[in-house]
Amino acid sequence: MAFPLDLISKRPTPFYLYDLGLLDRTLQAVNDSIATHPDFHVHYAVKANPDPILLSHIFMAGLGADTVSGGEINIALQAGVKPRDIAFAGVGKTDRDIKIALNAGIGMFNIESVQELDIINDIALSLGKKADVAIRVNPDIDAHTHHYITTGIAENKFGIDMRDLDTAISHAIGLSGINFVGLHFHIGSQITIDTPFILLCERVNEIVARLDSEGVSLRSVNLGGGLGIDYEYPDRHPVPDFGLFFDSVKRHLDIPAGIEVHFELGRSIVGQCGTLIGRTLYVKNGHSHDFAIIDAGMTELIRPALYDAYHFISNLTGDAEHRPTRFYNVVGPVCETTDTFATNRRLSRVVRGDIIAIRSAGAYGQSMSSHYNSRRLYPNLYI
Repeated sequence: MAFPLDLISKRPTPFYLYDLGLLDRTLQAVNDSIATHPDFHVHYAVKANPDPILLSHIFMAGLGADTVSGGEINIALQAGVKPRDIAFAGVGKTDRDIKIALNAGIGMFNIESVQELDIINDIALSLGKKADVAIRVNPDIDAHTHHYITTGIAENKFGIDMRDLDTAISHAIGLSGINFVGLHFHIGSQITIDTPFILLCERVNEIVARLDSEGVSLRSVNLGGGLGIDYEYPDRHPVPDFGLFFDSVKRHLDIPAGIEVHFELGRSIVGQCGTLIGRTLYVKNGHSHDFAIIDAGMTELIRPALYDAYHFISNLTGDAEHRPTRFYNVVGPVCETTDTFATNRRLSRVVRGDIIAIRSAGAYGQSMSSHYNSRRLYPNLYI
């Protein structure tokens, strides 16, 4: 990615820089990859980044929206998504959120408990509406990713246990305010190997075949998201291999023709197009480590503090001046020891005022930012 250093250096930091050209290439790759799979439908997981400008590009490309709150539903609608292309997930939908979704006429609720079914049914009937519902199944599949972002094993709070699925479906079919239309799955995030998705397809095949034999027909199956990105080498792999992903699903998914297959991609859509830009405040020379202290912190990008997540970091100023490299702990200004982006990271020699770029921050960066320490994030730059 080419950074306009002359433009960046004139702006107050920290801020997010978004490469809209890369976003558009990513969206084109998604659409090209599903062009030969007419039953495949992609929803963008709004929680990854609800920035209105990014959303406008995403929905102009024809993607739907995967949402987890009434606020996300409203933001998606304002950005131009069609109501029927919205899926509403989440284990803790409020009554207010459910009313927003029903009044908007969204395409589908992904429900996670029998009690939630009853609540949606009651609210739908009170509004004179009927809710299209998919039941989220916990398939007990380990995505082999960070334990905080694994969502499909039995111990997680998400979804309905497979042993309780038949009871939940029967209950849904018996509710007059509910239209049971399908199944929903999601096993985790930042999955970079095929095996978990293949196992998911096999589990879906088993469940759908059994339901079909029992006379339960489905309109849709939602496989969730989770496709990862390359945090270590963002310039080598700026666009994920969507073709490989969708073709693999097509090969391993064996369900009756005519059932829609939905996906909820977030990180893989926007992750690589976003960069957190900060400015070096101080270089502190310690006995064991040198610290590059920058004005961006965990308040702008919490993933390293929360997940011990890796992000590629570069000293844009030092790189432009071809300085020799040294090792630094790259840290922020927040009064928390976990406000650390990297330890013992090789960078071009850092001096006060250098512009630091933290890459692959388009997903779960700005959307998870906070005002802790009464800090300020400056306006985004779009290129």
